[in-house]
Order: sequence, then C-alpha cells, then structure tokens
Amino acid sequence: MVVLGAGPGGYTAAFLAADRGMHVTLVDENLKPGGVCLHKGCIPSKSLLHLSRLIEETRDVEVSGIKFHPPEIDINRIREWNKKVIGKMANGLILLCKQRGVEFVSGRARFLDAHSLSINNEKLIFDHCIIATGSQPFCPPLFSEIGNHALTSTTALDLETIPERLLVIGGGYIGLEMGTVYSSLGSQVTVVEMAGDLLVGVDRDLVRPLTARLKSKFENIYLNTQVVSCELQNNRVSVQFDGDLGINSYDRILLAVGRRPNTKDLGLESTSVKTNSKGFIHVDERFQTCEPSIFAIGDVIGGAMLAHKAAAEAKMVVASIDGNKSSPKSHSIPAVVFTDPEIAWCGLTETEAENDNRKIHIAKFPWGASGRAQTIGRTDGVTKLIIDPNTEQILGVGVAGVGAGELISEGVLAIDKGLKVKDLANSIHPHPTLSETLMECAESFYGEATHIYKRSKK
Repeated sequence: MVVLGAGPGGYTAAFLAADRGMHVTLVDENLKPGGVCLHKGCIPSKSLLHLSRLIEETRDVEVSGIKFHPPEIDINRIREWNKKVIGKMANGLILLCKQRGVEFVSGRARFLDAHSLSINNEKLIFDHCIIATGSQPFCPPLFSEIGNHALTSTTALDLETIPERLLVIGGGYIGLEMGTVYSSLGSQVTVVEMAGDLLVGVDRDLVRPLTARLKSKFENIYLNTQVVSCELQNNRVSVQFDGDLGINSYDRILLAVGRRPNTKDLGLESTSVKTNSKGFIHVDERFQTCEPSIFAIGDVIGGAMLAHKAAAEAKMVVASIDGNKSSPKSHSIPAVVFTDPEIAWCGLTETEAENDNRKIHIAKFPWGASGRAQTIGRTDGVTKLIIDPNTEQILGVGVAGVGAGELISEGVLAIDKGLKVKDLANSIHPHPTLSETLMECAESFYGEATHIYKRSKK
C-alpha cells in the first residue's frame, strides 16, 4: 500500500495497514509526517488558543479579587515554543513509522497509471493507494495584489507581527479562532461576514454565548457585509465594504473564506479517478474512487474538513482493503469550534431538523445552574439534547461553554450506541463538574433536574 499525504488521515491509514501486516509507503511533501493539521493547522492554532485563553483568564479573574499585571508578550518566544510543540509531535510520528516498519518518503508523488507512481523521479508500484493529500486555504483574486498583508490560516500562525488593526474576512470557525488569538495578543479585530450571522449552520442558541463575548472583545463584527475593493496604501490595506460602512484601513487582512482540495498535479488524469468542478474526488460508500485500486479520504473528498473524520475514514478503508466487506457503519462526527467559549456538537442539529421539517424534542440546561460553572466564573454556556419524541432516543447533542470540546464525546457515544434520555439521566456524574450539565439536561426532559425547575413535556 502507498498512502499519499501524512496528515491524521494518511498516517492513521499507514499505521493501521502496517499493524495488519501490509507493506506500507507513506509519502508527503513535508520533511516529516503530520500534514497540515500538525504543521500548519490544528496543533499550532490550538497551542496559540491555549495561550489566548490564559491571557483572557488573567483578565476575567479580576472580578474574583485577583489582579495580574498586563502580560508581557514575547512573540519570538511564543513562536519558538510553538515550533517545539510541532517538532516534538513530528518526531514522535517518525518514531512510530520506524517502529511499525512504515517507509516514510518526503517528496511529490504523481500517478503514472492505476498501479504506479513517480516519487522524486523514482517509480513505485502499488496494489492499493489511499489519497489523503488534504486541502489548502482559498485566496480570492480580490486580495491577490496586497501581498503579505493578506494572511491565511497558515501564514497567520507564523506570528510574524501582531497588527494593530486586523480585518478577518469570514465568520466561520477558522476566522473566529484566529481572531480570538490575535485579539488576546493585542490586535483590534474586526470580522466581516457576508451571511446574517456567525458560524452559519450551527444552532443559534449555541452561537449566542460566543457572539456576546466576541462583541466585547472584537472592535467590530459586520454581518451581511462584503469587501468590494482593497488596495495597499502607505503599508496599510485600505478596504471598502458594501453598504454605508465607507472605507477603513487595516494593518493586515486574514482570509478565512474556505479551503480547496490538494488534487492538482497528482497525475489523476493518468487514472480513472474523477473529480468534480471544485477538485474534490468522487468516492463510493467505501471511499473507493472510480479506479478500484485507488481510495480517497479526508479533505480531498469534501464534506466536513476535520482531522478526526479523515482518521475515521482511514480506518474504514484499511479494514475494507484487509477483507472486511461488511457495510460501513454510520458514526456521529463531532465538531468543535475552539473559541472562547467553545462550541461543540454531534449528531442531528436543531437547524437540520427544522430544515427537514422533522419533529423533535429539545432539552436544555443553562450553565448558570451549574455549580462548576459558577466556581470558574463562566456561566455563559448551555447544554442541549435533540430527542426523538416517540422513542426518547438521543439524536443530537450540543454544548456551548468553556471546555465544550472535552464534553462532546459523551454525546457521540450516546448517539452511536442508540442511548435514550433516561440512560444519560440515570448515569451518575461527578460533582462539581461541567459533565453534570449533560446529566441534568437529560433530567430536565422529565422535569426532574435538581438545579433547575422545569415542567415535564410528558
């Protein structure tokens, strides 16, 4: 087997295939495995968001009677610390390759046909290939003339400078996460979003606590607004918005308007692999392309561009190649927005149910009634369950609040195992913890939550 792309999807596939006795070659353009997630995305951004959270905590804790001096921010040391985190994890993956006997090759691969590749001008013949080459930020032509004054989710992580005024274009999770980082480090952040709200598609009650906090942290949030022109003037970017906002000047612009798949220049035309107009690869339910020997997973096939989704797909592909011919089981894929507060959800959302005219029951538990949330001074959260009104089965879970990402896996387990509300309500949770909000949310469905009074819908 050969795996193209050494991100979470690629190296998961390579390691599992090796564990099952296959001879595996893992190919990536980087000198070390890890992919965009490790080197230019998930890990470095979450490292910076951790620092951002620490800075914000020192400010928030003043209401409790503890006051810290304003932090002294050393950008060079932060950059080096982040590089050490990445380096340590990348070296760990190199070690795992050696332990498993996976051959890691740094280079660019191109298909010669359905069973061979050219890598660094050498031919490699394979029985099976998994394409997991990921994606890269999309840069609209409008911003091509302002050079390095236009940042992407990749270049923004380099922290070359902390701009006094930063314009974030795009109110999705990438824009809001990076805007959170730069705001904490001292930038005056403005977000512009062409839609009518932030995080389009996410349930509004989950977004509401985040929006309220960002309004107090960011300089401006412009909704239903687009940039119509921008140009470089005196080392600053002059931006004109539609509507009556006029012309504004910023030190840097962060583009967070989507990603495109890395499928160009792979030599796919030498195979029967098909892509759509946007470059995403067509696959069937087993992630097999139109070429029986070639599979594709992760960002290159579209859908939710999440590292854990790619890793899960990798496991299913390897199992299929190894002889497991059973129908792939549907799993709930959790999503997390690592802002402050975090937002996490899995399964059916209220928005999806409304769009499909599907009848559901909703149970909510406000974090203002959580003892743990009170002790950490962060009651700006909510936990909700989406419930089948006939069977009382849990169809979806949503959490907004500090550490929401650490709570959502219980929801994934509940949905994948077909648990009912009573199963969650009867599970003893430790006190005082934020995990109790899941239990009390389930109890509230029956009108029996200890810390809130709510009549049962039954």
